[in-house]
Amino acid sequence: MNLTIFLLALFDGISYAALVFIVALGLTLIFGVMRILNVAHGSLYAIGAYATASLTSYVLALGFAPVLAFPLMLVSAVLVGVLLGGPIEWLLLRRIYNKPEVLQLLVTFAVFMILEDVQRLVWGTQPYFQASALQALGNVTVFGVTYTVYQLILLPVLAVTLLLGLRFFLRHTVIGKLILATTEDREAAQSIGIDADRVFLFTFVVGAVLAGLGGALASPTTSILPGMGADMIVLSFAVIATAGLGQIEGAAITALLIGLGRSFAVYVWPEVAVLVPYLIMVLVLLVRPEGLFGSPVARKI
Repeated sequence: MNLTIFLLALFDGISYAALVFIVALGLTLIFGVMRILNVAHGSLYAIGAYATASLTSYVLALGFAPVLAFPLMLVSAVLVGVLLGGPIEWLLLRRIYNKPEVLQLLVTFAVFMILEDVQRLVWGTQPYFQASALQALGNVTVFGVTYTVYQLILLPVLAVTLLLGLRFFLRHTVIGKLILATTEDREAAQSIGIDADRVFLFTFVVGAVLAGLGGALASPTTSILPGMGADMIVLSFAVIATAGLGQIEGAAITALLIGLGRSFAVYVWPEVAVLVPYLIMVLVLLVRPEGLFGSPVARKI
């Protein structure tokens, strides 16, 4: 492996890890607070990508500058979180919080399947591609390797900013402390006047926004087509399982580990590139069943 291939694999891994982490961040936030593994998270990611591509194409057709693609990503993510995430939690998940985990998983899987069909109904089965945001920032050359500024700089910077911002929000704001209190002991939090239902609704909407944002940010870098949500949710599960369920900071490190592992495999041994993230997960869980950064928890019997 020469320097050029090494740098390409490194840059691919970093940009891919940034996208996976943003999606996994929303998933691990929801689980950490609500104790629900939201399979529908993958569909919210895909719809965020579709919405961004559609809105950007429409705005550019009206003659506006390509730079508007960036605020449209945020708009699409917020729309996904509010119009889909809010109703899903309020109308459906709120009714099953005290039900068995298997039922919760099946319900979110059912929502995933419904939203997958909605995507086909609204956008069809033909691939979408809208790279205006990618092209607007141009390229940068590092040690003779030319790479897009969008993938090499913007995506990793956004991922780190979201990690630090969420960490600060949870630890140093009133709403964040209410979320942590509800996470620690819902009954005790309710007994001192905290509205746990509102906390759960807010948390789920934020997680859904992060899923939509991940899809929005991925839209300029890949073809948008049916099935992309399934691929991302499986990979996000691999990230949070490897890190330890509910471990936000750990998810960043494992996303980078999995992203780099997958990227280098593409260049060195492409036949096993798809398996690498899951091989990493299996190896970690064989040694540490609670994940790299998780800790054993006593079960209530």
